Amino acid sequence: MIVVGCGPTGATLAAELRLHDVRVLVLEKDTEPASFVRIVGLHIRSLELMAMRGLLERIRERGRQRPAGAYFAAIDKPAPANLDSAHAYLLGIPQPVIVHLLEEHAIDLGAQVRHGCAVIDVAQDDEGVTVHLADGEQLRSRYLVGCDGARSTVRKLLGVGFPGEPSRNETLMGEMEADVPPEEIAARAAEIRETDKRLMLGPAGAGVYRVVVPAAGVSDRAESPTIEDFRRQLRAVAGTDFGVHSPRWLSRFGDATRLADRYRVGRLLLAGDAAHIHPPIGGQGLNLGVQDAFNLGWKLAAQVRRWAPATLLDTYQAERRPVAEDVLDNTRAQTELLSDGPGPRAVRRLLTELMDIDEVNHRLLEKITGIGVRYDFGPGPDLLGRRLPDLDVTPGRLYGLLHGGHGLLLDRTERLTVGDWSDRVDHLADPGAALDVPAVLLRPDGHVAWIGEDQRDLDDHLSRWFGTPT
Repeated sequence: MIVVGCGPTGATLAAELRLHDVRVLVLEKDTEPASFVRIVGLHIRSLELMAMRGLLERIRERGRQRPAGAYFAAIDKPAPANLDSAHAYLLGIPQPVIVHLLEEHAIDLGAQVRHGCAVIDVAQDDEGVTVHLADGEQLRSRYLVGCDGARSTVRKLLGVGFPGEPSRNETLMGEMEADVPPEEIAARAAEIRETDKRLMLGPAGAGVYRVVVPAAGVSDRAESPTIEDFRRQLRAVAGTDFGVHSPRWLSRFGDATRLADRYRVGRLLLAGDAAHIHPPIGGQGLNLGVQDAFNLGWKLAAQVRRWAPATLLDTYQAERRPVAEDVLDNTRAQTELLSDGPGPRAVRRLLTELMDIDEVNHRLLEKITGIGVRYDFGPGPDLLGRRLPDLDVTPGRLYGLLHGGHGLLLDRTERLTVGDWSDRVDHLADPGAALDVPAVLLRPDGHVAWIGEDQRDLDDHLSRWFGTPT
């Protein structure tokens, strides 16, 4: 297997494939990590997935926890009290750190990562994929996944359409020191945000501030902003530049919103930003890509290991593309709510009131954090197709049983069996499990694939998801 791109999506996918003993080569065109240290946020569902693979403690000690809440369009509301997750917080972590940790995890599992390898062409036939590198080398693989970002070479080589809206507005974001006293910065920022939600100045360490301010216009995304760009825009928006200096990192982002027409063309697939881009409002981009990888990894491994049911790999697009559509829509809505026209301000005031209703606040937070995703597995209880929280079970916690990337039958009846699927599905008979149904079958990504207590029905669903038994 070849994965193009060793960002969070590519590294996660490589690790998921290695859990199933698939040989993986990751090709990364950059020779060095990004020079800027942008802080990214892992939302609840991504934290749960990290817990499922035993990674959460290693990642959490390198990050900074913040309470859940105030995600949707930066409307300041606390998280609802009834979030059904053992990991109901936001973890801020420097992007190079999370990329390094995920790459290290993939390598520890046996993945090979090669930096400074740019893909210039791909071609597929009935047996596999041929990859041409910039240095003239050719490689061969059964399948290839493009995790190579918004400007994806793989997507372009495939001719996959990437329709949507180009950037209309750009925003500067960075971390820097400021000479103005903290209380003065806080007061002025709060005053401006009463009428202009696009400006943000918040502490990011001793004497350091994270600054988000509208850019002067739309320019080449490859062009890095300077500290003078920040000073000029702060003066235009806030009337002062707050004496900012000594930047830690500076970047710009636009509000382009695009979604790939297809996630799969034969033996080539797309994941992460190669398949979808959107404004970073709500911090969903990295999380969406990591969750793509968890959905795809075990399915692609099943295909390579030759036990996948006929349509299993097609469920990747069928399940993940609608999730991306929903994320694109909610970022479009948030972008409008953050604009400064009288109409958007009125809608924002209305939504702020509605979010005092717990159900409304809960639904919006589910969208941002990914815990509201429900895949369409056909008719059944509401739990079918949803992720199962990290429940108390007899050995400890549920997610501790999912480190190996297998499926899991959680069985309160103590009468069921996984039979000859035991090489792909683990079985826990636990009458005391905190479930209100007799038994559930979990896929390796933690989503509920079956609910019931009938062995014959269970066998049908084991075949549907895990193929012919050994």
